[in-house]
Amino acid sequence: MSRAATPRKPRAASQARIDSILAAARDLLASEGVASLSIYAVAERAQIPPSSVYHFFASVPALLEALTADVHSAFRACLQAPIEPGSLQHWGDLSRLVEQRMLSIYNQDAAARQLILAQHGLSEVTQADRQHDIELGDLMHKLFAEHFRLPALPDDVDVFALAMELGDRVYARSVQLHGQITPRMAEEGMRVFDAYLGLYLPPFLPKR
Repeated sequence: MSRAATPRKPRAASQARIDSILAAARDLLASEGVASLSIYAVAERAQIPPSSVYHFFASVPALLEALTADVHSAFRACLQAPIEPGSLQHWGDLSRLVEQRMLSIYNQDAAARQLILAQHGLSEVTQADRQHDIELGDLMHKLFAEHFRLPALPDDVDVFALAMELGDRVYARSVQLHGQITPRMAEEGMRVFDAYLGLYLPPFLPKR
């Protein structure tokens, strides 16, 4: 009986090269935006031949999709980080904590703002972001269910993923107008997040 082959991890040298390419792309995104990104610009920033970049990433959208996945891994980590149950009296406490963690990532990572919040018009990146949002929404749903007894939620709407996308729309507006997420717009984004969740969650939920 044959065993199904499992994908092999890149060798250490290859992974180091991938990391240097992604780091160079992040630097370019942070300083010049998505529109200026090219395989040749990334190769020059990483001080490697363009053929080495093409070996791992066949196109700019492929490179940006990898960066989007990297950003979302940071969002996953913030959802999986420990939470002191005693600090949560209301589900709004948890939503505020989650949003503040995500805002911290946006504020510290200019590349994340360019990829997720800027208007770049790249459908491949937008589609990858939406797919990751569905995964993050599922993680967030499980996180809320871990701390509170949730009511039945609709099966045909990803409530938590949609709440996150709506908050991001506000943050994107701030980036478009101010180049950053201002404290005022950060607060508005969190209010939008809570307001949408409040359509499905009652004001008070029993804790687990």
